[in-house]
Amino acid sequence: MSATDGPFLAPAGPSQDALARTLARHPRPLGGDTARALPTPAYSLSGMVLNNAAGAPEHAAPKRKPPWLKARVPSGPGYERLRAIVSEHRLHTVCEEAGCPNMGECWGRGVATIMILGDTCTRACGFCNVKTGRPASLDRDEPRRVAESLRLMGLRHVVITSVNRDELPDGGAGIWAETILRTRDACPGMTIEVLTPDFLGDWAALQIVMDARPDILAHNLETVRRMHPAVRPSARYERSIEFLRRVKDAGLIAKTGLMVGIGERDDELEEVMRDVLDGSRAASGACDILTIGQYLQPTRNHLPVERFPTPEQFEHYREQGLALGFKVVESGPLVRSSYHADHQADVLGIVRGGSRGG
Repeated sequence: MSATDGPFLAPAGPSQDALARTLARHPRPLGGDTARALPTPAYSLSGMVLNNAAGAPEHAAPKRKPPWLKARVPSGPGYERLRAIVSEHRLHTVCEEAGCPNMGECWGRGVATIMILGDTCTRACGFCNVKTGRPASLDRDEPRRVAESLRLMGLRHVVITSVNRDELPDGGAGIWAETILRTRDACPGMTIEVLTPDFLGDWAALQIVMDARPDILAHNLETVRRMHPAVRPSARYERSIEFLRRVKDAGLIAKTGLMVGIGERDDELEEVMRDVLDGSRAASGACDILTIGQYLQPTRNHLPVERFPTPEQFEHYREQGLALGFKVVESGPLVRSSYHADHQADVLGIVRGGSRGG
């Protein structure tokens, strides 16, 4: 993408009002209360980010973004139409919550990522800009509203994700299943991809979601084994790999995603690729889809960027993943889990409006 392609999002330092809003969204220490029960991490970044506990705040100076990380300002009739529907039906999209740089492109192409179970997450991961805290009461009407909204949008592919709702007995699995089933009835010509939490290893809850037979079931590892205590303090590396194995064991298409630039090494990236493929292998094969993208620090209250791999390095990661055994690898500086998700479904031969599941 060159400077002649149109206007770009210009980097700007956060104002005092913006910092105040950030602290309101993330009032707890990174990792949340659940992180206090964990052992001391093997790799700690706590002295490099804003510390919300007692004492003076400290943070690393942000790195200047390289030119290949510039994204176009969202615009166009397709984008404006979807934005109006999302607003009218009071939906949450991870595209907006996470400030995704591809929002304009994806919405213009008829692909969107809807976020269910509210907009407040019970976890506080060090990389994520979704609001954390105690969620409001469960919205039982949400599945119907989401399905009706998606019918009006007329998308060719949807990605549905959610916040973590660890306070619920089933982690929100019942709402997940109802949303998938209602969406399929309302939008028979659309492929459905879901990106779910780990349900704290409650495999009965995962089974509820798998029984609804989404076309693609994704769960992101996000980072390498060594970095998990700092990046995903409430998650478990082995639990996420077991999650993907169970998805494959159910005969579904499995997908996972990684961020780079947060402190991992390239040899560790290869290790996590091998771990995913080996650990998720079942009778129907191993994890099918891998996405790899650049981590971008949402605010100074989040983990800092350690490096910016070049586009050529991302291409190497793509070739490496394909050589190891993934069927589809989407790798690039601006790649996010749902980027080109419709194309990935096409590559794997998922038929819109046809039979689904295995």
